[in-house]
Amino acid sequence: MSKHSEACCRVPPVVGEGYEPKGRYVELDGLKTYVTGPADADKAILLAYDIFGFFPQTLQGADILATGDVQVFMPDFFNGNPAKMEWYPPVSDEHKAILGEWFKTAQWSIHKPKLPGILQEAAKTNPNIKAWGIMGYCWGAKMASIVGGDEPGLFKAAVQTSPTAIDAEEGARVKIPTMLLASNGESAADVKQYEESLTVPKYVERFDDQLHGWMSARADLKDDRVRSEYERGYALALKFFHEHL
Repeated sequence: MSKHSEACCRVPPVVGEGYEPKGRYVELDGLKTYVTGPADADKAILLAYDIFGFFPQTLQGADILATGDVQVFMPDFFNGNPAKMEWYPPVSDEHKAILGEWFKTAQWSIHKPKLPGILQEAAKTNPNIKAWGIMGYCWGAKMASIVGGDEPGLFKAAVQTSPTAIDAEEGARVKIPTMLLASNGESAADVKQYEESLTVPKYVERFDDQLHGWMSARADLKDDRVRSEYERGYALALKFFHEHL
């Protein structure tokens, strides 16, 4: 990505509630997809959302990433059937059973094969795209980690936030520059082991006072501290993509 300006790394004012998304929805390879940013951009980011799907906090994040010179695509992998917020964390046996059943349809092995088709369809809407990054939240962070180890790679850089199922052996296979922004919901030891396993350009930080999902659906953006760390997380992600795409 061009390094002529740091303007693309600045986070616009974050809205605590009542956010109005700036993008639009299109169909890509059969999936409803949120698209935002310049329609003629030559760089793009695929966003893999968390289990709660198209939440306002995540849509706002997509718009933040598109404030520079990139186009952002967020597919609805779950086809309008995301997990419900009241299921998480699952405190009752009923919610544990419901969430367990739902996760049978959310296995990464089911959704990872969709990525090439999505990127190909996106390229038809914008033939200028020359490089892709991927950013994943929670569930999507695992997707970013997995595809980071693919050969040949679809993506040039990856960002993970509030990653789930952290696996150092998986980290050792990653072939692209990777950022990991963890919350206090992830094991500090697991985060450290994953960091040490990475042999690529990397940036890893644990946001010790932020809960799992603070950059996506579970972010309470009416809280000043959460909003500040949400903004800082996105500023870091923008800078990382600015340097590696």
